[in-house]
Amino acid sequence: MVLLLLGTVFVISLIIGIPIAFCLGLCSLAVVLIKGEYSIVLVAQKIFNGMDMFSLMAIPLFILSGDLMNLGGVTDRLIKFSNILVGHIRGGLGHTLVVAEMLLSGITGSAVADASALGTVLIPSMTKEGYDLDFSTAVVASAATLGPIIPPSITMVVYGVTMNVSIGGLFLAGLIPGVIMGLSMMALIYYYARKKNYPKNERRPTLRQVVKGSREAVAALVLPVIILGGIMSGVFTATEAAAIAVFFAFIFGFFVFKTLKVKDIPRILVNCAITSSVIMFIIGTANITLWFLATQQVPEKVASFFLSITNNPYLLMFIINILLLITGCFMETGAAIILFAPILAPILINVGFHPLHVGFIFVFNLVVGMITPPVGICLFVGCSIAKISIERLSKTIWPFVILLIGVLLIFAYFPSISMIVPKIFKIGV
Repeated sequence: MVLLLLGTVFVISLIIGIPIAFCLGLCSLAVVLIKGEYSIVLVAQKIFNGMDMFSLMAIPLFILSGDLMNLGGVTDRLIKFSNILVGHIRGGLGHTLVVAEMLLSGITGSAVADASALGTVLIPSMTKEGYDLDFSTAVVASAATLGPIIPPSITMVVYGVTMNVSIGGLFLAGLIPGVIMGLSMMALIYYYARKKNYPKNERRPTLRQVVKGSREAVAALVLPVIILGGIMSGVFTATEAAAIAVFFAFIFGFFVFKTLKVKDIPRILVNCAITSSVIMFIIGTANITLWFLATQQVPEKVASFFLSITNNPYLLMFIINILLLITGCFMETGAAIILFAPILAPILINVGFHPLHVGFIFVFNLVVGMITPPVGICLFVGCSIAKISIERLSKTIWPFVILLIGVLLIFAYFPSISMIVPKIFKIGV
């Protein structure tokens, strides 16, 4: 009865367009009101308990540091520096976008923020240089998926809190795979650039130009080193690293670049509060839904079902990958993690996969969903910037989706790739 109520109310509310956070809250509230076995106070208590975690402070802090950096002019400096490095390769602006995203990912940890920041600047520039509009938008949307993979990552914070896994370990697990992802995208861009004769910079950069560009992009280059260096050395935790990021973003914006003004602060804080509150509310409402699922022993029943099909770890990994890829097509990443990680992740852990590796694969699957029709959030961001239809972009995005799925399978079945850095620094292993 409880599962039927949860499922029915959730699906109906989702179909009629209610935001995912409210869908989760409504289906739990329906169980409380209709069953009559629980106090309505339980809903508020569980929502509050879901958000009452110290580690979750990293989310608003990383969002705030990203906003400070973006409005402080860091994005423009990153684009210029990236263009100096790779603009001379065929399809130069496409490569510039990917490299800039790899660097920007070390600051924001958010795919949506990165897609918006880079797309606003580079989509018009790419179309002006002769790139197809839908291809330019597809590159922006695909490159943005690096945001939650290359540390820091808001999505990994949510997974770490949900599954009680080392957030610092998850950050380090995404470091090498994130670079491999970026290089894979650049290879695909190069293929299309040669095929369609997209332009490149005529001259290779001189050492002097590289040094000058690195000085101008110093904030974006130094901040990830500070964050990861502090975590790797054990000087501070991932949550403390977020606070350090805000401090340095403030210093760079006001005193180094001098592009931020006091009048900008209220707008930055309001944007941070709105974005953070959405994520936190999803976490809170998902917590009460997850509690109801636990009372019905859903995780145990799902595990028994999968193990009755097979106990082969590689086949189980494949099945769960398929489920997560489908889930990512229709559900917001944070909500999907909170609802499905406690059910599916233990299955893989119990058959021998390391919790850090499982967490990374879980995040990667759902990140691919950000560019997968029909509900890929990065697709909608790209469409809103380029002013093209989702149908048109969906046709162009598929080569990037297939590429990322191929990369995902490599990471899934070769755990040593994602575990190299955590093992070296003995964090989370």
